[in-house]
Amino acid sequence: MRQVIIIGSGPAGYTAAIYAARANLKPLVIASSVEAGGELMQTTEVENYPGFPQGIQGPELMINMQEQAERFGAEVVLDDVVSLELAGEIKKVTLGNGDVHEALTVIFATGSAYRKLGLEEEERMSGHGVSWCATCDGFFFREKTIAVVGGGDSAMEEATFLTKFADKVHVIHRSDSLRASKVMQERAEANPKIEFHFNKRVEHIYGDSLVTGIGIVDTIDGTETTMNVSGLFIAIGADPRTHLVHKQLDLTTFGTIAVDGRSSRTNLPGVFAAGDVIDPTYRQAVTAAGSGTVAALDAEHYLAALPKELKERAESVPVSA
Repeated sequence: MRQVIIIGSGPAGYTAAIYAARANLKPLVIASSVEAGGELMQTTEVENYPGFPQGIQGPELMINMQEQAERFGAEVVLDDVVSLELAGEIKKVTLGNGDVHEALTVIFATGSAYRKLGLEEEERMSGHGVSWCATCDGFFFREKTIAVVGGGDSAMEEATFLTKFADKVHVIHRSDSLRASKVMQERAEANPKIEFHFNKRVEHIYGDSLVTGIGIVDTIDGTETTMNVSGLFIAIGADPRTHLVHKQLDLTTFGTIAVDGRSSRTNLPGVFAAGDVIDPTYRQAVTAAGSGTVAALDAEHYLAALPKELKERAESVPVSA
């Protein structure tokens, strides 16, 4: 039996692992078989993570975090969790290979997944002009013409932010009216750099090594036009990865895991959550990392208060067990 099992291997999961390992809690990190490292593994240069004045490649940052966690004694398993039993003193985590791991605490840090358009070119051009994060990538589009897809608050916020860098921002929305709040709409509409295109959807993304344009279809008459842009930002929402904890952990109205105030404590004792899976607003690597720190410290405090004999059962298990 483990003291801590961490599910997820993005900035939140690996930061929690670093802190838990340094506290000699010998954490087991379930990192996923196909998405180890999280969303940053799909990112090219990261320029806004503190401590890297020249920037760092997303995959390199996540590999560094993994190596740092392992250096202090964390064990990383490249497999997927298929089911969880979180009630009671001892938690059970079942993996895709059939292994069942038990722990006194679980830190759930599975992140969120950006909604995608479903286009074939979308994956190929990710990091080469297609982005889901204006805060992360807007700087690379100085004096460029770009497009933002979406009609909600996040799309208006992304478009407005991108005008700090781009010369022109086209907002493409599939219906005839925006879903965004009135104040967000008015702010975007008042910006001279933003142009709206209603009843339109993106059907194609053009370019070889970099985005050079997009094909737009009119949702009313079906006509298609080409728009020359250097970047496409997709802002149609994100979904927290919570399917494993439905009917076990309380969720917020945003679909994220509910935690107690600024802590990482969920409604079940010994179960903690961190990163994008609790954050519907910021979804940044640095905020996720800070959240992972909180979760590890909360788990450490919880473990310290458990009966001595229960802790000894976990502490007696070798790391490789």
